[in-house]
Amino acid sequence: MVGTIAKNSRTIDFRYYFTDFATTGTTGAASMPITTKGNIPQSWPAGARYTRGGNAPGTKTFAELKALRTFHETVNAKPGQGSGNSDLLFSVYEPAISYTPPAPWTLRGDMGGKLFMLAPRWDAASYLANSTGGGSNPAKKGAATFSYLTTLVLSTKQGAEERAEAAHIRTAFINPQDTKPYMSAKKVPGQTVEDPLRRTVSATRRDNNRKAAVKQCRRYWGANYTIGGKECDEYPFATTYEGAAEHDYDPEVRKFNFSVKPIPKDDNRAGGNLLQGFYGNNRTIDGDNDGFIVKIVT
Repeated sequence: MVGTIAKNSRTIDFRYYFTDFATTGTTGAASMPITTKGNIPQSWPAGARYTRGGNAPGTKTFAELKALRTFHETVNAKPGQGSGNSDLLFSVYEPAISYTPPAPWTLRGDMGGKLFMLAPRWDAASYLANSTGGGSNPAKKGAATFSYLTTLVLSTKQGAEERAEAAHIRTAFINPQDTKPYMSAKKVPGQTVEDPLRRTVSATRRDNNRKAAVKQCRRYWGANYTIGGKECDEYPFATTYEGAAEHDYDPEVRKFNFSVKPIPKDDNRAGGNLLQGFYGNNRTIDGDNDGFIVKIVT
C-alpha cells in the first residue's frame, strides 16, 4: 500500500496493490473471502472525524481480488479539528487484512493481521502554503503530510550551488575538532534520527542564532571576514532550535556545539534557498513535533 498527497491538499490517497496470487493443487482458495480495511485506531487530538472516499472493496474473494489487483481509499480531515495555532492533527493509519476459509476447508494459525502503519498529519500553519485555502475556501486550508523525520540532502559535488556550505557541514560531521568555535568533544546534531534538528519560525530566535554565529566568525577571522564576498555560514542552521544561540535559551546544552565558517555568499544563499524549499515541500512545522536530519553527498 502506498500513500500519496497532492500538493497543498488535505486528502491522502492510499492505494492498495494485490500481487502474486497463486494456488497449488486442489484448494478452495478461489472462493475464500478476504476483507481489507484501512483503520484509524487513534488520533491526536482524540475524536477527530474523517471523510472517506475511493473504491475500497470491503470483502472480496481471492479470485475477485486477483482480478481487481488494485484499489484506492481516500482520507480527508477537515480543518479546525487540530490543536494549537497550527491546527495540528496527528493520526495512525493501519491497513488490515482478514480472511476466512470457505466451507468445508479449514486453515490453521492467524487468519489476518495489521500489515504496518503510516502516520498521517494535517496542519493549517500560517507559515506554510495554503494556510488560508486560497483565501476563498477556508474549508480546504492547510494540507496533509506524513509525520516522519525527513532528510535534507546537500552536495559537495562540482557544480553544486551549495557546495561550500555542504563541505562546511561535512567537516562539522566528520572532523568537528577542525571547526570553530573550539569545543572539546563537539558533536553537532542533525546527523542521526536520534538527534535531529527542529525548525523554529521565531524571528527573534533566528536573529539571535545568526548574531551568535557572526560573533564567532569575527572572533576567529576578524571583522573583515566578509572580504571577497563572503558570509558567515553556520551549522546547525539559524532557523533551528539547535542554532548557535541554543545555549542562551537552554543552559543545560553544551556551549559552542555548533560550527561557523566564512564561505562565498552565493553558496551560502543557495543553501538557504534549498533549506527553505525543503521546509515547504515537507511541511516542516515548528517545535518538538517534527524534525529532520542532514545528509551530505560527495
